[in-house]
Amino acid sequence: MERGGTEQPPAGAPQIEIDDHTALVSKPRNKGGNGDLASAGFNIINSIIGSGIIGLPYSMKEAGFPLGVLLLFGVAYITDYSIILLIKGGNLSSTNTYQELVRKTYGFLGYLILSTLQFLYPFIAMISYNIITGDTLTKVFLRIPGVGSENVLIDRRFIILVTTIIFTLPLSLYRDIAKLGKVSLVSLLLTVVILVIVMVRTITLGPQVPKSENAWIFAKSNAIQAIGVMSFGDIFENYCRDDNLATFGRFCYGVTVILTFPLECFVTREVVANVFFHGSLSTVFHIVVTVIIIAVATGVSLVYDCLGIVLELNGVLSATPLVFIIPTACYLRLSEERWNHSDNLISCLILAVGVLVMTFRCSQYSSFVLAEWSLNMFPSCCTKWNSKLLLLHHSC
Repeated sequence: MERGGTEQPPAGAPQIEIDDHTALVSKPRNKGGNGDLASAGFNIINSIIGSGIIGLPYSMKEAGFPLGVLLLFGVAYITDYSIILLIKGGNLSSTNTYQELVRKTYGFLGYLILSTLQFLYPFIAMISYNIITGDTLTKVFLRIPGVGSENVLIDRRFIILVTTIIFTLPLSLYRDIAKLGKVSLVSLLLTVVILVIVMVRTITLGPQVPKSENAWIFAKSNAIQAIGVMSFGDIFENYCRDDNLATFGRFCYGVTVILTFPLECFVTREVVANVFFHGSLSTVFHIVVTVIIIAVATGVSLVYDCLGIVLELNGVLSATPLVFIIPTACYLRLSEERWNHSDNLISCLILAVGVLVMTFRCSQYSSFVLAEWSLNMFPSCCTKWNSKLLLLHHSC
């Protein structure tokens, strides 16, 4: 194979040119494609749905149910439109990947910023998955006869370490993501079981649930928070600890999260490989990078357990720029249409919404950080900040 990607056939054979791109995307002749396609489908659906669907009620609660539904459709539309803009931007810049598009549009600095965000988004998700695993499975093990408050099985740190060593690390060490197809299928089946359990409990417990004040109010003040992250929280916290059906649901939820974890690790490792190793890792570096990524994520999840803040920060600092800001900024810079063209106007609107959401939520978290610093440095003279800090911690 020559550098240009043209294979030299034997003398007398017909001339066939195969470029590198065609060789990469074409289906191998000695392998069936249906299995790989199914695996890719299961992985994609698992990464999209995963454990996120179980936390949607929290975002609805924060925004108000009617507005929350509208925001959910709005975020879905913006995500779809952003993907279309990426494709159009790729055509305008003659690039095939998100990274190449940003590099060609905003140079190496833009590429580094994008790579950092692409690393942080799945990496913080890994941290959140560990937190969910530790918090959820400890409640499950507590229902086992003979397991008391002093048992190691209800120690969240022990659960996180054990599940990491036995399950998430070995699965994350795979080099081929297609091998996670069956794992993703199991995760999706468990998600269906979880939804069935929630619906059963909705029917059986619905009449006993007291009416909440302003339950059907159209909008609440935390609507922007719901935009920042449309999925986090744990719906199983609404059920009693001695509810066996809910306990089984918690178990399924914990397993689902464990099986989704490796997909996020694949993404973080791929970003590291692209930035520092020119896109490929040797076997040794593959293992080393994987172990380092998982070790750091596990270490953070061992010392920090506030799921809400972790995932909302991920949504605001990573997801919002990746979906709202960067695709529109690239398209606006590359677009050759008039300023009042529909694509340009919609791109400007999406860009403005993304900047607004980031600015608003970052300002809130700046206050949170200042409050926590004040609480540690000046505990006797920061009553006002202490109150705000307690309110923010209440969301955990």
